[in-house]
Amino acid sequence: MQMAVQANQNGQPPVPPPGERVALVTGGNRGIGKEIARQLSLMGMTVLIGCRDEARGKDAAAELAAAGAPVRPEVVDVGSRRSIEGLMKRIEETYGRLDVLVNNAAVLLDRGVPVLEVEESVVRETLDTNFFGVLNLIQLAVPLMKRHRYGRIVNLSSGLGAFQSIEVLPALKGQSSAYRISKTMVNFLTCLAALEVDGREIKINAVCPGRVRTDMGGEDAPLSPTEGADTAVWLATLDADGPNGGFFRMRMKAEW
Repeated sequence: MQMAVQANQNGQPPVPPPGERVALVTGGNRGIGKEIARQLSLMGMTVLIGCRDEARGKDAAAELAAAGAPVRPEVVDVGSRRSIEGLMKRIEETYGRLDVLVNNAAVLLDRGVPVLEVEESVVRETLDTNFFGVLNLIQLAVPLMKRHRYGRIVNLSSGLGAFQSIEVLPALKGQSSAYRISKTMVNFLTCLAALEVDGREIKINAVCPGRVRTDMGGEDAPLSPTEGADTAVWLATLDADGPNGGFFRMRMKAEW
């Protein structure tokens, strides 16, 4: 699926029509990721959902297809650089491009555990998925995006990773530290990576979806998956004048 890219009269490359864009949503077999994938598919994109379990990926793809939003499951362990390299090679060979990357896959392994008690192995496993997975995907996706001079990268973060959360949520104290630190690192990675791209053809932003009714957010969360996915989808479809290197909640800038 190769497409020559020519500059328009203003010297800017044309934005690929939705039907010619390829999007990858990690952790796209459930929760917010599945809803993001659904919405992008309905916009006409070719959507790949990355998941560790092949059967669950196929089940999610069948469910979305039945709802009129076809997606294509891809097996990937975002905690493994080798697995990510294999996925990106398949994407390059099959589609020749990647226009949208939504880094949604994440784990929460230390819910409620104080920072003075969290095990090092839990911290390392959390960072492998939540931080290094995002880093590796960005590093491998950007060169592919540069070929066609278009890309949107959205990193799913959390307000729990913001320094402001220490003051806003004092009752949490040092709980869930591995997860929170991983999201703080994702936020700073977003800032640094955004400095390495031009900001018009390729954009990299982070989003806090809020507390959503998913396995991670809980059944009593105030937001539906549709509401939680909204800002991520907005960032994934920004035009050339949209923001780069920001952190957003409800389509508004959030505090780091």
